[in-house]
Amino acid sequence: MAETTKFHPALTITNVKSLIPVTLDTEHGMYHSWAALFKVLIRVHDLHHHIIPPTEDKELAAYATSKAADPAFWKRLDAAVLQWIYGTISPDLLQAILLKDDTAQGAWARLESMFHDNKASRATHLEEELADLDFGNFSSIDSYCTHIKSLADRLTDVDAPFSNSRLVLKLTAGLPEAYAG
Repeated sequence: MAETTKFHPALTITNVKSLIPVTLDTEHGMYHSWAALFKVLIRVHDLHHHIIPPTEDKELAAYATSKAADPAFWKRLDAAVLQWIYGTISPDLLQAILLKDDTAQGAWARLESMFHDNKASRATHLEEELADLDFGNFSSIDSYCTHIKSLADRLTDVDAPFSNSRLVLKLTAGLPEAYAG
């Protein structure tokens, strides 16, 4: 009897950018958004253990059993997740994390450490950028608000959350007189 090829819906994804429209790069600090979108995709396909290892004994045992049951299929799914990671990051980041015979978990861990290392210095830099923000440098109030929100999200990424009340104060304090009402 011929062996049947296993199928998983994740193997049908050919355009991951339609599912994760954010391209992760070092310039725009969109790690928080990119990681959130990526984790949603992983949860939809029940492949979260390919990037985040289980920690509880019961989950760890089930993970080891499923991996051992069909190692070739597990490697194929892992390669699909790794391809998703590679397809949603900038060429510079790709060069920085690319390793021969890598796993999705290894690539994920390297990206995470790149964006979470040196948190204190990154937080200081972001706080300074936020303090120096000038509405006159933006073409519209929308771009100004979006940039402030982006900075606040990036501060959250480095464990220096910017409260909503501070966010509103920064936003309103930086507006020109025309928006006083």
